[in-house]
Amino acid sequence: MKMLSTRAHGIMDYLVGILLIAAPFILDFDRGGAETWVPIIVGAVILLQNLMTNWEVGVFRAMSANMHLNMDYLISIFLAASPWIFNFDEYVYLPHLIVGIVILLQAMMTRVVPEHGAVTNAGPANARHPYRGSSMNHGHTH
Repeated sequence: MKMLSTRAHGIMDYLVGILLIAAPFILDFDRGGAETWVPIIVGAVILLQNLMTNWEVGVFRAMSANMHLNMDYLISIFLAASPWIFNFDEYVYLPHLIVGIVILLQAMMTRVVPEHGAVTNAGPANARHPYRGSSMNHGHTH
């Protein structure tokens, strides 16, 4: 069931990104290896991706909501599997696994249609925009 709005998803992404960056230090599993750097890098990617997404809490709006959610699927699987990929599962694995699952569920539960505040390129308003007409009519309608 898709119950999360894109706005809620975006707000949660900012929180998850910050939490991931801080997690190795807050949860005391910082050894300077992959167990530390994977959540820091994934957290930074989540923050950057959220800033780039075309939805209510995005800033640059260069990425579609669908692309964002597809990236979330990849990020979540990578984060959840990272303790076994990088062989630090005997030291720490639960934070990576749990947050990876949370990111996956969040992506699966998000409605792709943005609420007000996001810029879209579809719809009748776009058809009448003088700078988005075909180059043949130079923006004029006949």
